[in-house]
Amino acid sequence: QVQLVESGGGLVQTGGSLRLSCAASGRSLNAYVMAWFRQAPGKEREFVARISWSGGDTSYADSVKGRFTISGDHAKNTLYLQMNSLTPEDTAVYYCRAFTTSGRYNYWGQGTQVTVSS
Repeated sequence: QVQLVESGGGLVQTGGSLRLSCAASGRSLNAYVMAWFRQAPGKEREFVARISWSGGDTSYADSVKGRFTISGDHAKNTLYLQMNSLTPEDTAVYYCRAFTTSGRYNYWGQGTQVTVSS
């Protein structure tokens, strides 16, 4: 079992920055892929970024590439999402996810709200 707790959301103006954190506990993350997803009002949850916890390989949605950076602190067992040049289109609830590529394990955090004002 993996528990995930997000923090760092809030209200920011267009062009501003936020850093989201996802604190993980319960078991080693070495076998997991860690990712951020988001869900805007009235829309489906969508992929934002992912990182292989053991290898460090990253990938991003085209909509955030060049603006967002995903990273992890192994010592703190914490996942981060640095978000720069935010726009109102980035407004959403952001969720942390830990999963194995086999599909056997899949965990979600409770989400943190990010609101970007114009």
